[in-house]
Amino acid sequence: MATKKAAKRGGAKKGGAKRGGAKKARGSARKASRGKRSGAKRAPNPAFMKPMQPDTALSAVVGSNPMPRTEITKKLWQYIKKNGAQDQKERRMINADDKLRPVFGGKNKVSMFEMTKLVNKHLKPT
Repeated sequence: MATKKAAKRGGAKKGGAKRGGAKKARGSARKASRGKRSGAKRAPNPAFMKPMQPDTALSAVVGSNPMPRTEITKKLWQYIKKNGAQDQKERRMINADDKLRPVFGGKNKVSMFEMTKLVNKHLKPT
């Protein structure tokens, strides 16, 4: 009798393993179909690509020509890196110099996340 019970238990284990394996195979097939896209890049948001006119405070840093917000951010970061305005201990913080202080609303230190919000106040649509 002990051998019949052991045989039944063994069969139950094998059946369970087969079902579990089938689920894994289906799951991996789904993951493979959701994988990489075929080379299509995301289109940029047109709102970011619209030229904006910087005011006098911001134009002292990035220039006075109308340009998209993405370009303004790039030029602002170039200025920050060139003049060493990024804090050495807290890399998220930007130390304002004489040109950046009016852009940052008179603050001496601003986080890089707050910086974008403050810069947007100095932009006007063209």
